[in-house]
Amino acid sequence: MTIRTWLRALGRPTVLVLGCGLGVAGCQVLPGDGPWMNGAKSTSTEALPFDVIDLTPTTVVAYRSPATADRPSAAGEPLAGARVSVAPGDVLKVRIFEPYEGSIFPTIQKPGAELGSQRVTEAGTIEVPYVGKVPVAGLDLRQIERRIIDQLGTKAQNPQVIVEFVADRTNTVMISGEVRNPGRLSLLEGTRSVVDAVNKAGGAVGTANQLQTVVRRHGNVILDKQYSDLLAGADIAIEKGDEIVIRPNSQVFTVLGAVTKAGNVKLSKPNMTLLEALGEVNGLSDERANKTGVYLFRMGDVQDNPSARARVFRLDLMQPVSIFVAQQFGMQAKDVIYVTNAPLYEYNKVITALYKTLSIVGVARGTLTTTTTF
Repeated sequence: MTIRTWLRALGRPTVLVLGCGLGVAGCQVLPGDGPWMNGAKSTSTEALPFDVIDLTPTTVVAYRSPATADRPSAAGEPLAGARVSVAPGDVLKVRIFEPYEGSIFPTIQKPGAELGSQRVTEAGTIEVPYVGKVPVAGLDLRQIERRIIDQLGTKAQNPQVIVEFVADRTNTVMISGEVRNPGRLSLLEGTRSVVDAVNKAGGAVGTANQLQTVVRRHGNVILDKQYSDLLAGADIAIEKGDEIVIRPNSQVFTVLGAVTKAGNVKLSKPNMTLLEALGEVNGLSDERANKTGVYLFRMGDVQDNPSARARVFRLDLMQPVSIFVAQQFGMQAKDVIYVTNAPLYEYNKVITALYKTLSIVGVARGTLTTTTTF
């Protein structure tokens, strides 16, 4: 067997059984560090259908990192000119003026026109001095003013009525989760969109790309996106009664194999590239890595669409153009990067294990001294 044949055979994880016929109790197993990637074919496996795609300047076009997603926000002006109706629980302030001295109500230059705060009862009414019980539920402020004038009748001459909100109990939204000041917010204070609500609640706690935004309206989820998407223009207008929840939703990918620092890594931005992902783990291991064997596994939408095919992307970093390809390939959450071991490294593992095993056998038979170190 030539050295070249050895190296080709060692391109896959090697299992070596030694000592079974040499008097050593049990067998020594030398495991590999991951799957045998030379066995990847562009066909289906029994467990899951997948495609193997070599990343080249041509094939990477379909998988490029998306450009900056900033766009005009869809959030409009839901309360600009909109009708804001009063409901039970709201608190109103009523002021009445008359143009002439000596009337029931003072002129606008004199104090005393304010008739106190009026809470809207469950029956939808308020009690105004000199006016009596006024039905206000379902009316906006201008309609309430006209109704008070109508009920005053001849008690006042050309009265001027001003009605304002003191405490808004119904035109509100609830915001909770990863914000600094969760609670209820009034739409009458200029809160127009989800991002507006988050800002008025003190801002989000954490990285925007690692936070999920859920908006519920009338029991239905109308928005479920990462908060970073809202900042990029996917913000929506909110309505009274909406519930906004900001919660952690870590977007991570996994790096395994012959890299400097394997493990789970957070997507620090929504358009991270494969080259940046490798940089997050300090690159490939110089001693171990097979530069021609960089693989990325992507499940895609297999969970939601059982007929979909998973993908295995293969990158050869020995080719200079692959650096540019890696700069274009866009990472996604739950991607798995696996860097294979170099054949010579696998060969060295076998030789080291063989040396140790034969040394142990030699010591056991007395043909080697016990001062041998490993």
